[in-house]
Parts: sequence; C-alpha cells; structure tokens
Amino acid sequence: MTGSRPRLERVRASVGIAALALQRIEDDLGADDVDARELAAILHELQEDINVPCGLFPMLAQLVSIAASRAEQTEPDRDGDASCYLHEAALITDNAGQRLNWAARSLDPQGDVK
Repeated sequence: MTGSRPRLERVRASVGIAALALQRIEDDLGADDVDARELAAILHELQEDINVPCGLFPMLAQLVSIAASRAEQTEPDRDGDASCYLHEAALITDNAGQRLNWAARSLDPQGDVK
C-alpha cells in the first residue's frame, strides 16, 4: 500500500476539479436564457463532446467498469459482491447517456445529434 496515499490524493484533487466543472455546467443549465435548442446542444455535449472522446457519460461508464474489474481481482472471496454493483452502475451510466441523446432529439429534432 506504499503508493496508495499519493494516488488517493490525486483522485481527491481530480474529483474536486470535476465537481467544479460540473457545477459550472449546472449553473449554465440553470440560466434563465437557455432555450430548447441550446439545452439540446448542451445535452449532446455531455454525451459526445468533441474534446472528450466518447463524452462524459461513456467516460464515467468506462471508469466504473475499470473499478469493477479491479474489484473482481481484489474481492476477498471472489464472490462478486462489490464488482456486481459496479458493473450495474456502469450499465446505468450507459443508459443515462443514451437517454440524454433522446432528450436532445426531442428538444431540437433538427439539431446536430448523431
């Protein structure tokens, strides 16, 4: 467990940065002047941002899947108690991303949603 402390500190810092970024997005979503077309574009960016390969939700699903794989290797009895929950969480995250696309299409049917 030698490298664990710096790793945990990096994760905490990264989560803090992500929380600030998500707060900014939340503030933008709550702005009074956001119309349906802009909301659809924002939802689309969360799912398939050109600067983030595959978008936010697929990346979260990948992160949780990696945690599930690590849990499978480290579970004391290899009974799947932890990894099963993580695999299910990854599926929910995948589903949420697809639902963002559907919502964006409903808000702006002519938009650039792939």
